Amino acid sequence: MAASEVALQGLSGAVPCQFYTNLKSSSLLSFKCCVRSKKDRDYGRARQKGSHLTRNVDSVFRNVGRDGRLKSSRCKCSGAESVRDAFLDNGTKRVVNGVANDLATRSLEHVKYEKDGLLSNDNGLGSETTINKKLNGASTDTLEDEAWNLLRASMVFYCGNPVGTIAANDPSDSNMLNYDQVFIRDFIPSGIAFLLKGEYEIVRNFILHTLQLQSWEKTMDCHSPGQGLMPASFKVRTVPLDGDDSATEEVLDPDFGEAAIGRVAPVDSGLWWIILLRAYGKCTGDLSVQERIDVQTGIKMILKLCLADGFDMFPTLLVTDGSCMIDRRMGIHGHPLEIQALFYAALLCAREMLTPEDASADLIRALNNRLIALSIHIREYYWIDMKKLNEIYRYKTEEYSFDAVNKFNIYPDQIPPWLVEWMPHRGGYLIGNLQPAHMDFRFFSLGNLWAIICSLATTDQSHAILDLIESKWSDLVAGMPLKICYPALEGQEWRIITGSDPKNTPWSYHNGGSWPTLLWQLTVACIKMNRPEIAENAIKVAEKRIGTDKWPEYYDTKGARFVGKQAHLYQTWSIAGYLVAKLLIRDPSAANMLVNIEDPELLNAFSCALNSNPRGKRLRKGPKQSFII
Repeated sequence: MAASEVALQGLSGAVPCQFYTNLKSSSLLSFKCCVRSKKDRDYGRARQKGSHLTRNVDSVFRNVGRDGRLKSSRCKCSGAESVRDAFLDNGTKRVVNGVANDLATRSLEHVKYEKDGLLSNDNGLGSETTINKKLNGASTDTLEDEAWNLLRASMVFYCGNPVGTIAANDPSDSNMLNYDQVFIRDFIPSGIAFLLKGEYEIVRNFILHTLQLQSWEKTMDCHSPGQGLMPASFKVRTVPLDGDDSATEEVLDPDFGEAAIGRVAPVDSGLWWIILLRAYGKCTGDLSVQERIDVQTGIKMILKLCLADGFDMFPTLLVTDGSCMIDRRMGIHGHPLEIQALFYAALLCAREMLTPEDASADLIRALNNRLIALSIHIREYYWIDMKKLNEIYRYKTEEYSFDAVNKFNIYPDQIPPWLVEWMPHRGGYLIGNLQPAHMDFRFFSLGNLWAIICSLATTDQSHAILDLIESKWSDLVAGMPLKICYPALEGQEWRIITGSDPKNTPWSYHNGGSWPTLLWQLTVACIKMNRPEIAENAIKVAEKRIGTDKWPEYYDTKGARFVGKQAHLYQTWSIAGYLVAKLLIRDPSAANMLVNIEDPELLNAFSCALNSNPRGKRLRKGPKQSFII
């Protein structure tokens, strides 16, 4: 009998820990460990009735309090709190991030532990490597070996199974804040790395467990997450079992932004989740996960949240500052490019995965309409190059008509002096934000790279973005790829827009800092456009320092010469981003699981809409097909 089952003996109404195997793929072993009270069973029936869908029996049940608020996903099993760092115990148990795990219960044993070190199994790249390195320690044979070692050391386990990776795993840092949690956004490069390695279990578990944390209870107060919202992060906590001091239970504790700095809900978590779900199916060939009823319900809830009607007149998503990777005040409130590109990618991925049924017809119709409207809007109004810049320079203002050229009443004086000199004759990019009487001309790397990856940018625009990166290499790559945005806010502008944020000082953190994790997204974009040499050069730049500098979260200064003043070391997505970049350069075809090729039907619809109405004239007779905006 497993230790977790022993811990459950004597508990009234307890369901013992049990394994279940996916019918289509016996190698993908998932683990469920839960105790269902009467409240849990009533909750499950209420959700089933409300959604008119039956949840799979292998879902992990969540608790909901009397006020309808989402509680932690609980797991009744034995465990013990310990130090955050990995601990080796005669090859049978390990403790990572305070969670004890029995390695014998794992279907995919990634690592073997010995008293004097760590022996790595086949690394998937054609050789076995013996790593003379403990988790806190010494040198490794190669930079990739070290990175894989560190990535696996950051794994978080729930009921004996891997469910994610913590944000950072620096043994010398006693003030981790929330960096000891599993972030949906941060796990994406980790998940892609494991998929490329052929280690699918952790990704599958992550997808299903985060799904169980999704908010679905519709509420009216401002302190509850909206229906369909995915958490920013979660943490596995080991707490004493109610009424039994000798036993413990593991709890998945989600954070929807209630504890975050600024208390901002994550808009991008659900979008990233959909992108990873599609990548899992593409890479493994196992479509049973995305076809599950509960997963289909989760996709639809995210889409309904994003496609909900509102006061906004644009097809872009209206969001507040700090709701994405840039999670502090940086003047990106409104319609930031990063969210729009991820939104577009998620819509394409969701359309590909939704099962055809009558209940999905209206949703798919709304989704297609939004895709067309969003692509028109971004390609037309966010694009900037020398030709468009000169057009803006000659704009007339205060135009009141349906066929106005300057639709958003942009004043030519808004063109910043730095852009006049910085814009190359060959190349261009999508601006960071667009609102009435305001264009944010800053270059944001993540949004532009994902616009390439998901085909939100046209083929010509995609090549122009890469041309810009090449021509402005010293500004955007410099000593460490890649600048999160360019240029930095300085002086009075910095004080007003950031509120004098001491972390987002000029050329630091989000304000012009350099983030190694962007390397993998640059690689995907370059492979898609058949220009891998750009990514290869960026990888060579990163390899000169990133291992020696202990895999920092970000770099400071205009040329990325310093490790960030508040950067955490051994940052997991810096490690995983490097590994994904290396693996994709080695096997470019693997990037197909992330890339979206433009649908010919969408392209045709886009061309027809643009040719028939190039200046956005208002039609006296409504169009045959309406766009949801």
